[in-house]
Amino acid sequence: MDKSSTQEKSSPIVVGLDIGTTKICAIVGRRSKNGKIEVLGIGKAESAGVTRGVVSNIDKTVQGITAAVEIAGTQSNVEIRVVNVGIAGQHIKSLQHRGLITRRDLQSEISRKDIDKLIEDMYNLVMPPGEEIIHVLPQEFTVDSEPGIKDPIGMAGVRLEANFHIISGQVTAIKNIVKCVNKAHLESQELILEPLASSESVLSDEEKEAGVVLVDIGGGTTDVAIFHEGIIRHTAVIPFGGNSVTEDIREGCSVMRNIAEQLKVRFGSALAEENKENEIVCVPGLRGREPKEISVKNLAFVIQARMEEIVEHVYYEIKSSGYEKKLIAGIVITGGGAQLKHLPQMVEFVTGLDCRVGYPNEHLAKNEVLPKNVYEELQSPTFATGIGLLIKGIQKMEYTGEVQQPAEVKIDKGTKYTEDKKFGLFGKILESGKKFIKDDIKDEDFLK
Repeated sequence: MDKSSTQEKSSPIVVGLDIGTTKICAIVGRRSKNGKIEVLGIGKAESAGVTRGVVSNIDKTVQGITAAVEIAGTQSNVEIRVVNVGIAGQHIKSLQHRGLITRRDLQSEISRKDIDKLIEDMYNLVMPPGEEIIHVLPQEFTVDSEPGIKDPIGMAGVRLEANFHIISGQVTAIKNIVKCVNKAHLESQELILEPLASSESVLSDEEKEAGVVLVDIGGGTTDVAIFHEGIIRHTAVIPFGGNSVTEDIREGCSVMRNIAEQLKVRFGSALAEENKENEIVCVPGLRGREPKEISVKNLAFVIQARMEEIVEHVYYEIKSSGYEKKLIAGIVITGGGAQLKHLPQMVEFVTGLDCRVGYPNEHLAKNEVLPKNVYEELQSPTFATGIGLLIKGIQKMEYTGEVQQPAEVKIDKGTKYTEDKKFGLFGKILESGKKFIKDDIKDEDFLK
């Protein structure tokens, strides 16, 4: 029994819930023995109630969340009750602030408790009406007039100061997300800004240290996060994304929305010059009408115009952050929109910075639990935010040292652990101890 409870404590099962404009995605996972992320299940559903990252229809969003969570729960054999939710949208703002505390106990070293108190004080800042603080991110600390300290824990000092990057959002938008999660009979453990989550899954520590811009191109919004010397320096949300491109194609080529989406995914390109003049796509006509011929080059002109506008917005954010000349690692693009052909070249043309596509597979453990096609799909930039939310949730539980699991493994008499449902040692322990747990031992004893 001790062995199983130790295993349970060391690798809590966590759920990330990405409520996006185009899809709602739930990912169940935990940290494997080698420190990587082991995904146990993934559920996807269409998102019909979210516009530009903000909930616009509660019921449709609740349906999407319920569907995604059900699929993920069935696949991982986990009963999902608590989730880590992503938040984005045009209402997100960021500001810099400085805080300080004077320590009474001069004999002791600076501890995590002191830093937590400093962060808690920041949450009490007076915000404009209708705004609420989502994240307080410490940057450099100053101990007794000694600046530029990244980690002051263990140092001696009286006066502890810090620069903070504070991210706020609209109270109504935050409440609507929480309401949707609660209506789906779930509890939100934490609200996490989506670009911060994406950066966890696709950026390396070296890139964050060197200076990098993360650009997450989603369906309704494009999220920007700038890192330098390992610290987040700037965040922004641009209210354009892949859906804006689809709408442009729909109007520019006079086709239905679903056909516009297919044209973008299959034949779209961010650089018109890279396409030949004589390439034509034939689109079936409506109800017996003649098929429509669309030039691939013209399609690329429509896409290029909108993508250039989005990248110009990103470049404006880079310039206004003041870190334009300090970004050695350049730009990393991720999200569904990053799969557009020739986009990295176009970003390099517009900004003059190096660009690569960010894939979340760097942090993923090799997985025998998931079907092969699901595991391969998981490595797409589309799931960068979902996997990032999962990583953030695991980090939070490791930081606070919580024992309670936000998701419980189902132990039903009727549930037979089939080969594809087993996951490693934990599954074997549960299977062997199933009848004892059910009949003789209470849950409290099991957690001891």
